[in-house]
Amino acid sequence: MRVPDLRGKILFTLAMLVVFRFVAHVPVPGVDPQALSQAFESQALLGFLDLFSGGALANLSVAALGVYPYITASIVMQILVPVIPNLKALSQEGEYGRQKINQFTHYLAVPIAALQGWGQLTLLQQAGVLPSIDFGFNLPTLAMVISMIAGTMFLVWLGELITERGLGNGISLIIFGGIVARFPQVIGQSFLNTNQGAGILLLAVFTFGVIYAIVLFTEAQRRVPVQYGRSVFRGGRMQRQSGSTFLPLRVNSAGMIPLIFAFSIVILPGTIASYFRNPIAQFFADSLDPSAFPYWALVFVLVVIFTFFYTLVTFQQQDLAGNLQRNGGFIPGIRPGEPTREYLTRVLVRITWGGALFLGIVAILPFFVTYATDVRSLTLSSTSLLIMVGVALDTMRQLEAQLLMRNYEGFIR
Repeated sequence: MRVPDLRGKILFTLAMLVVFRFVAHVPVPGVDPQALSQAFESQALLGFLDLFSGGALANLSVAALGVYPYITASIVMQILVPVIPNLKALSQEGEYGRQKINQFTHYLAVPIAALQGWGQLTLLQQAGVLPSIDFGFNLPTLAMVISMIAGTMFLVWLGELITERGLGNGISLIIFGGIVARFPQVIGQSFLNTNQGAGILLLAVFTFGVIYAIVLFTEAQRRVPVQYGRSVFRGGRMQRQSGSTFLPLRVNSAGMIPLIFAFSIVILPGTIASYFRNPIAQFFADSLDPSAFPYWALVFVLVVIFTFFYTLVTFQQQDLAGNLQRNGGFIPGIRPGEPTREYLTRVLVRITWGGALFLGIVAILPFFVTYATDVRSLTLSSTSLLIMVGVALDTMRQLEAQLLMRNYEGFIR
């Protein structure tokens, strides 16, 4: 805080987060608060989506969609870039290509926000939260959907302002701020509604243990040795220079994305089945109940699958083997080009097994921790912990880099 420009970045970031919390409490008119509270108690999908809105969906505010449509658009663009030749070529054009892909991501976020807003409002209307709204193509419905789209894009703009003028990744910090803002209320209700002090203490121990494990696996990496050899013109003649470094391959390079995919897919069939009254729909609703073991077993399998899928897709986009070859780098004992690509893929698959199993275990921990502690009013959210720890580590690294750039001693030990 004694460094003027860093103090300005930190205060600007905090100010933008305060603006976000104000917007999260601007409600959409015509909502029944009591029916809204009951809907969130009975619909698991609503609680999951509320995670990314920072509690704004629970209030049905203009920011009820949060930044989730933009995150979805970003994931879709990451998957489409290696598939569509024009996008792949655009991604290789440096800063200009990144700006164009970011622009396409913003465009794609608008229709995704419209569809998601319409779906959420329809879901809430069927739950009796919006009894006075007739969901046809009329002006009140259009106004509500447009206001929710505007709220989403406003939060995205705030996040980009934080990234540009503040400290850390703005979109991630907005999600982080929403999660943290709900903690005092949830913890307070847990202490008021239960007399299980030992269970809450055990839950706290589990939480700190999981945070420690998340930090270890987030920072864990396999360092592949790389050597560089290039010719430089010096003293009127060509001289050969060489150097060595390493290529860090992270054990958990997928982050929280596999958990988002897995929970979205597992929750959706049960939510759809709840609107039908037949034996098949009832079977899906009962089997995919969050309190049942099959639900968490399917979550574990999907998290492992999506971890490999997302890691390999992003690895292909990075084209590490091609970048090494273009910059005169090579892995000792491995020929440049396709052999290097195959070697890195094999190494990445081996270390990703550790990251995938870790994410799967973290995803199903709430099921086992709830039964171990018998504290059901305070749930350990693995997705929330992953987001919080990841954002905190990234922000600390950026702050450390800013301090070291100014010849100040860092604070990370």
